[in-house]
Amino acid sequence: MNLFVFGLGYSASHFVARHRDRFERVWATVRTPENAAAVNAAPGGVEAFVFTGEKLQEAAAEALAQADALIVSIPPGPQGDVVLAAAREAVAGAPRLGWIAYLSTVGVYGDHGGAWVDENAPLNPSQGRTRQRVVAEEAWLALGRETGKAVQIFRLAGIYGPGGRSPLGKLLRGEAQRIVKPGQVFNRIHVEDIAAALAASLARPSPGAIYNVSDDEPAPPQDVVAYAAELAGVALPPEVPFEEADLPPMARSFYADNRRVSNRRLREELGVTLAYPTYREGIAALARTELAGRN
Repeated sequence: MNLFVFGLGYSASHFVARHRDRFERVWATVRTPENAAAVNAAPGGVEAFVFTGEKLQEAAAEALAQADALIVSIPPGPQGDVVLAAAREAVAGAPRLGWIAYLSTVGVYGDHGGAWVDENAPLNPSQGRTRQRVVAEEAWLALGRETGKAVQIFRLAGIYGPGGRSPLGKLLRGEAQRIVKPGQVFNRIHVEDIAAALAASLARPSPGAIYNVSDDEPAPPQDVVAYAAELAGVALPPEVPFEEADLPPMARSFYADNRRVSNRRLREELGVTLAYPTYREGIAALARTELAGRN
C-alpha cells in the first residue's frame, strides 16, 4: 500500500511517523524547496514535493497515480480548496486510490451555546475560515460520491502534543495566559489519538463518513493551564478576563464558539480507544518527557 499526503503538517507527520511500516512508499507535499530537501534527506522514508497551492508537479501527479491512500491536511482559502483546484482530476483518476481522509475542524459547528454536538448537528460556522471548511468538506464528499472512492471527513478538536505544542509548552516558554470567559469550554485532541483515528479508518473505510476526533471532556481553558502549571511546578499565571486579554485576532475568534463535541461515533464505529481521553492524561504524559532534566 502506498500513501500520498497533501500537506505534511503536524498531524500528518505524526501519522506517518507512527504508521510508516504500513506503507511501501509515502509521498507528501510541503511548501518550500528547503522543506522538501529536509524531508527527502531525513531517515523517515518520505519523498517530498513542493506544492504551493497552484500547479501540481508532474512527478507529484505520477506519484498520486500510484497511491492507495490519501490524506489531505491543507486548509482551503478564500477561493476554495486548493488541492481540488489543482489536482481534482488527478485524484479522481488515480486508479488505485480507495481511501481519502480530509482533515477538517470542529469549528464547522460554530457556536451552540455550550451544548453537545455530534456529526448530525447543524453546521453554523461563525468565521470565514470555517465557512470555507464547510464548502471544502462538501466538495470532497461530492468527489467521493462521483468516483466511488471512500472519502471520510475528520473534524479535529484543538490539537496538542509533543514538541511544545501544548499548554505545558506555552507555560515553559512563559507564553501561557489563564484567560477566563465564564461558561466557555473547548475540546482538545492529542496528536497521537488523531493518528489512531486515521489508522482505524484506513483499516475500515466508510465512504462518506464524518467523524469528530475529540477528547471525552470539554473543559475551561483556565483549568487546563492550572493543571499544567501544577505538574510543571511553575507559578500559576493570573486570571485574565477574556475582555481584557491580549490575544491576536485568530486566537480571540476561537472564543466566539462554545460547544461540547461528542466523539461517540469515533469510539463506537471505528473502535478507537483514546490514549488520552482528557487533557489530564495528555498533559501528564507530556510532562514526563518535556520536564525531564529540568531543575
